[in-house]
Amino acid sequence: MATRKIGRSAVTGRYTTVKTAESKPRTHVVETIKTPKKGK
Repeated sequence: MATRKIGRSAVTGRYTTVKTAESKPRTHVVETIKTPKKGK
């Protein structure tokens, strides 16, 4: 199963880039999300 990473602000909950989230670990979180399989 494929996964992808997203960045999220821990303060506001808004999505950010992974680069920003990794550079500001006190206020951001990097989340790993499983991508669903494509239907037939």
